[in-house]
Amino acid sequence: MEIQDYLRILQSRWKIIAITTVVAILGALGASLLTTPIYEASTRLFVSTSAGSSVNEVYQGNLFSQQRVTSYTKLLTGETLAQRTIDKLDLGGTAAALASQVKASSAPDTVLIDVKVQDPSPERARDIANALSDEFVVMARELETPEKGGAPAARVVVEQQAQTPSTPVSPKTLRNLALGAAVGLLLGIAFAVLRDRLDNTVKDRRTVEELAGSALIGTIPFDKERQTQQAINFAEGNSSSAEAYRELRTNLQFLEVDNPPRVIVVTSSLPTEGKTTTAINIALVLAEGGQNVCLVEGDLRKPRVSKYLGVVGSVGLSSVLAGKADLDAVLQPTQYSGLTVLASGPIPPNPSELLGTETARQVLADLRGRFDYVIVDASPLLPVTDATVLTAMSDGALVIARHAETKRDQLSRAVGNLHSVGATILGTIITMTPSRGRGVYEYKYYYETDKSLPQMQQAAPAQPVVQQQAPQQPVPQQAQYVREEYPQQPYGGDPQEAPVYQGAPAYQGAYHGDQGQQWYGGPDHYGSEQQSGAPVPPTPRRTRRYRDDQEPWSETDAPRDHTQ
Repeated sequence: MEIQDYLRILQSRWKIIAITTVVAILGALGASLLTTPIYEASTRLFVSTSAGSSVNEVYQGNLFSQQRVTSYTKLLTGETLAQRTIDKLDLGGTAAALASQVKASSAPDTVLIDVKVQDPSPERARDIANALSDEFVVMARELETPEKGGAPAARVVVEQQAQTPSTPVSPKTLRNLALGAAVGLLLGIAFAVLRDRLDNTVKDRRTVEELAGSALIGTIPFDKERQTQQAINFAEGNSSSAEAYRELRTNLQFLEVDNPPRVIVVTSSLPTEGKTTTAINIALVLAEGGQNVCLVEGDLRKPRVSKYLGVVGSVGLSSVLAGKADLDAVLQPTQYSGLTVLASGPIPPNPSELLGTETARQVLADLRGRFDYVIVDASPLLPVTDATVLTAMSDGALVIARHAETKRDQLSRAVGNLHSVGATILGTIITMTPSRGRGVYEYKYYYETDKSLPQMQQAAPAQPVVQQQAPQQPVPQQAQYVREEYPQQPYGGDPQEAPVYQGAPAYQGAYHGDQGQQWYGGPDHYGSEQQSGAPVPPTPRRTRRYRDDQEPWSETDAPRDHTQ
């Protein structure tokens, strides 16, 4: 690993480091508060020998005293002196316990001995230190006095008496806190590195591109609002999520400049990775750019598009594939301009087999001819094979990976499923990335429109002018719809396809579910009353009509008003 890798780990795993450091500091503080305070009292002893008459004798006496100091420090911490101190002060406990509380030390080349006694009570520590020193003076005199009497070879004097200590020597709270912070920091870094090494989820561009073998074309930040409102209102959206989808739209349009993909499957490894939300907003952001988009609810097991966009989901793709409805009858408009939805329809018992038919391929080809883009929200790749089948019929797939949730082996297996059928992976998208850092911000705060300049009124995207052939028959201007009545067909399907005049503009139908009636009009009608705006010229059409009694009317009828 390089320095940049460690810096990346520190930046991404800073919570682990911070938590570990805080825990270590709190542990040190708790240990300090729970530890019984210990006080220390000290005395100082002076060791001397009898002075000589000559310089040589004085020198020898000093050497003798220094040698005695080394021996005396051992005697001061012994159990014999401790027992004599216990007897003098009438203390409880054992001599070994008291000896463990005594420390004796001396500086090199000196005849001074420092005696320190530690005890939970400051007064008790002082009394023990003074009594221990006094008893050692007596003990040293007894040891240094010759058996036949005479002056002792060395003598010990208490040079400094012990005083009552005011502050404890243990615990040292500040030292413990500093030590806990240092240990916690080191442990936190170690845990962060270990966690990063053991983490097998995808979180960065390099990992995703290596596993998928294709470029990362989009990174979608985490947005709490998407949990309740999956569709972004791009007309008013200047958030980081909206800008991320706009960047994704640009990357998608420039994947292949000469032959851009138009039928795109959006899938993921497993559920809950943001697949459906991403598909919806890709369709919306393409429609915002003036494209005519169809969003297909290709997940025939757990459909969510119709629920999120508020369209009818009881009739749709499965109805067309089963031959129970015509494609025109199940295409539904939405409240978003330029977006049409093909819902899933009833849940079939065999979705994989149904999606793998030639009819499904023909439906996608038909949608390709009608719309600029066809976005298919497919099932996840690992649980079922539906998405693999749909991708093989389309221009390619966008594979979704959720940040810090999708595992590397899961993404690798999902990509392998697509490669096994020769499907094309157009790119990968990472969803729900952390919305923190210097590079993430709300665009509306940092690059807001200058309100002081003249503002343009809301205008629809420019539409190309289409040259249409003049109708061969005069048609009344009030005829805005053509009604076809098929009482025997519950979904409005005609056993005999009605021919259409050459040069007539394409139409889209909407199924109403009322006695099998189907209404056709211009692109802006969809079976409802004419929308506000400029009137749309009627579409001439040849059709065979049926009455309720199954008696044919005429071979050719001019369009009539739907109120007849």
